Amino acid sequence: MAVKLRLMRMGAKKRPFYRIVAADSRRKRDGEYLELIGTYNPIGSEKEIKVNEEVALKWLQNGAIPSDTVRSILKEAGVMKKFAEMKDKKEV
Repeated sequence: MAVKLRLMRMGAKKRPFYRIVAADSRRKRDGEYLELIGTYNPIGSEKEIKVNEEVALKWLQNGAIPSDTVRSILKEAGVMKKFAEMKDKKEV
């Protein structure tokens, strides 16, 4: 099973709100997911990002592939930096 970290659209029309989820890549965008990782709200004065770092790192270590948008969101939250540091420690 190929797992992807991707956005699941929620909210009203023209007022999007997203959940960051780990889902089977064969599932629909808004379909069933394996685990909730965080939320992303692009509306408002500041983009609001909430990410559970432990869960995100767990899925990245297990080989989940983030979408381009989720990768940039995780980079803003500092998760991708921690993941890279963890990979470097393992290799040494």
